[in-house]
Amino acid sequence: MTALATLGRTLHRASSALTRAFFQVTHNSFALLGLAVAFSVITLVARPDLRQIGESQLSNWLQIRQTESTGLRSEVDAVDRATVADPKDLPKQQAAVAYWLSKKYHIAPEPLSALVIEAYEAGARVKLDPTLILAVMAIESGFNPFAQSPVGAQGLMQVMTKVHTDKFENFGGKLATFDPLTNLRVGVKVLQDCVAQAGSVEGGLRSYVGAANSETDDGYSSKVLAEYGRLRQVAAGRSVPLTAPAPAAPAAVTVAPVAAEEAKVAMLTPR
Repeated sequence: MTALATLGRTLHRASSALTRAFFQVTHNSFALLGLAVAFSVITLVARPDLRQIGESQLSNWLQIRQTESTGLRSEVDAVDRATVADPKDLPKQQAAVAYWLSKKYHIAPEPLSALVIEAYEAGARVKLDPTLILAVMAIESGFNPFAQSPVGAQGLMQVMTKVHTDKFENFGGKLATFDPLTNLRVGVKVLQDCVAQAGSVEGGLRSYVGAANSETDDGYSSKVLAEYGRLRQVAAGRSVPLTAPAPAAPAAVTVAPVAAEEAKVAMLTPR
């Protein structure tokens, strides 16, 4: 046997030995890895506190990576805080009202849909027409949830927060007035009380704006009732133009907006 053949066999045996050793080590490594994974799963099942810590650390790491790549902090629950609804999911009548208001007041239909849903639910609870509630919102704030008058009426329904502080206690305090749904619910309660005390919708509106004892409400109730009438037609499926003829000139004796608000404060402030 030549020296070359002997060398070849020697190399073949060495190669075979190395291959067997590699597969043996690999097999043992996978076995150890499998045992480690199984042990980790058993530990996490038996120790929920460790699982929560691990999930939290993993979530934080993923958020850091997301922030580094996009420059924006990831908050997957942000959508849950948004006051929105898909208008396509609303009943036909409510969807028509939401789309009409969206076009007229240049507000996205999704947040308006959420307000329409709440107005219909609140109206059913307190026996007020939901389109009347929406008309009050339209005239009071133009659907701006952060609106504030010169004397402190706030939010969608322009509730006098400092007067009705008690009504916000169940919602976490007076700052909840800037939560759209909370302001709507409190405003509806105030409107219900005003209508009940006045005995009529028009009288209730005058009381709501603080002009119950004044000669005029500066056209406020007329504006709300006109928008109320348009919304009722929209809800009935009729085609209603977004713009309406200019209202008639108010009476000679008027109440300035700030004066009307001050009268509202005086009337509603407990003595």
